[in-house]
Amino acid sequence: MNARQEIARALLEIVEGARSGGPVQPVGLMSVGSELGREEVLAGARMAARLYPGLKVLPIGPKMAGFEDLDWIESGDGEADLACAMDEALASGRIAGAVAMHYPFPLGVSTIGCVQTPGKGLPMFLASTTGTTATARLEAMVRSAVYGIAAAKAFGLAEPTLGILNLEGAPSVQRLLGKLQEGGYAMRAGESARADGGMLLRGNDVLMGSVDVAVCDSLTGNVLMKVLSAFGSGGRIEATGWGYGPSVGEGWDKIISIVSRASGRMVIANALALTARMVQGRLPERVAEEIKAARAAGLDRLFEESRQVGSGTAPGAAEVPMPAKEPVDEEISGIDVLSVDEAKTALWQQGIYAEPYMGCTGPVLKVSHANKEKARLILEKAGYM
Repeated sequence: MNARQEIARALLEIVEGARSGGPVQPVGLMSVGSELGREEVLAGARMAARLYPGLKVLPIGPKMAGFEDLDWIESGDGEADLACAMDEALASGRIAGAVAMHYPFPLGVSTIGCVQTPGKGLPMFLASTTGTTATARLEAMVRSAVYGIAAAKAFGLAEPTLGILNLEGAPSVQRLLGKLQEGGYAMRAGESARADGGMLLRGNDVLMGSVDVAVCDSLTGNVLMKVLSAFGSGGRIEATGWGYGPSVGEGWDKIISIVSRASGRMVIANALALTARMVQGRLPERVAEEIKAARAAGLDRLFEESRQVGSGTAPGAAEVPMPAKEPVDEEISGIDVLSVDEAKTALWQQGIYAEPYMGCTGPVLKVSHANKEKARLILEKAGYM
């Protein structure tokens, strides 16, 4: 884009902002990959523009007949083509955030979903719903709590209430969060609506929306999101809620929200609006602020203590030197999420550079094409696959 085009685009955005009464938030939308067809996805884009003034939706993918009125980011229809076009648009500033049906987030990045609770019809954040916040369960859920608070604050809640779904490890998560509070971390504990109260949530609390942010592991959050979004359609279409939410992580500066391939137009429209809201609420900065506050309250020390008693962190990882970096364009799947760091270390010990990522169906190790077969043999022999 030349200087004249940049000026023209800026002027157009000023005009659009004036018409809508505020600044325009440009959000990209991957238009390919839905099980419901591209028409449903693009209908969601149009619905978002009608319902949410100030939101400008830019579909990503091959331009589709009947939707020429939209401002397209044209690309091929492959997942790699879509992701590349989306990343370029984010890097150039053409879009401030994006909604995708799949994105290979690096380990340490997850999404904070938002559901419509049946009991009151109010939104509730689920921390988290996709990705892997950390490989150790306890650390992952504590970090998800901090990230969930950040997302709720970016959404506009000044003092969001926090609860922990009563899953494996929940009491330990509650103890760690309590120690953070004692150390000075500002957190408002929520209450179960059941008779015995407390911060540990039952299934009833999810339906009633007893808190603003419910902490759980990402697999449980993913199931809850699907059930709450699609129960009215018998599971065929996810028709309510705001999708699997925006991406969060320490040092992660992109706002990429996830929707399901079964998400209907209303969820897609809501996800686009939520993404724009998170851009406006400076989500990455909010995450950095919450992490800084939690660190000041002793977060790293508490994690180190939990690792010493066994948390699934890869043993000896710090002692293994990282091989020379190289482009990683192949994925190796079938590795348990709690072992992916150890598997990476096993490859590093053999001089093979590898990076852990969260793929569409679970964790993967990314390696170069030249090393893929050798790496697979090493991992199979070591029992990681």
